[in-house]
Amino acid sequence: MPNIIEVTDFTASELDIYARLNETQLLHYYEPDIGIFITESPKVVERALNAGYEAISFLVEPRHIEGEAAGVIARCGDIPVYTAELPVLTQLTGFQMTRGVLCAMKRKKLPGIEEVCAGARRIAVLENVVNPTNVGAIFRSAAALNMDAVLLTSGCSDPLYRRAARVSMGTVFQVPWTYFREGTWPKDGMESLKKLGFKTAAMALSNDAVDIDDPALMAEEKLAVVLGTEGDGLAKTTIADCDYTVCIPMSHEVDSLNVAAASAVAFWQFGKK
Repeated sequence: MPNIIEVTDFTASELDIYARLNETQLLHYYEPDIGIFITESPKVVERALNAGYEAISFLVEPRHIEGEAAGVIARCGDIPVYTAELPVLTQLTGFQMTRGVLCAMKRKKLPGIEEVCAGARRIAVLENVVNPTNVGAIFRSAAALNMDAVLLTSGCSDPLYRRAARVSMGTVFQVPWTYFREGTWPKDGMESLKKLGFKTAAMALSNDAVDIDDPALMAEEKLAVVLGTEGDGLAKTTIADCDYTVCIPMSHEVDSLNVAAASAVAFWQFGKK
């Protein structure tokens, strides 16, 4: 049975993780052990539970305790389920909760590059993509369009940040992913991908770029699609180190797409079976 607790004291220490700690602080919550993160909406919580993440507590609008959140709450035993009406929860958290459900969960140790890429044919590499909305959207496209894994440089937003996970619709818990160790990208990271048998395709504007449906590119057995940060795109050194530079054809004098939109186009093309 869930342990239902009505929120009556905003200053209660057990509510700090929802009300007063930012996501970086949550990441280091149990330091030196692995920290925690916040999931939002029943669907995202469900996918996290399916992936083996452990729930710590819930913060739930009363109508969802026996409604949309009933299934995920029932899976978590007698952990605390803090509850209050939506205006109170909004005041407590500082934002409008999606479907009135938050869940604090323990992180898991990240796997290594080799483990994530084992058996993969198509992977995405994100270089310093800092907007969590873009990271979440890229993961959703990766899951839908046959990417087998996602690798991130240390400058990327954390896929487990609340907004990233929510925008991804929980696919951050379905697509294998990990980070390159800080300072290892691009040189050592590229070398790791090469040793694993991947050719690399930089998505970038260039006069010598090949078409996105180039036959040689499409014929590669293992391909890593490399996408750059918002605004500046990929670093010149990264582009130079990749095996291919690839450009999406544009019309109406548009020169580029948002990185999340570009990822969807690239994944659709390269993820064809």
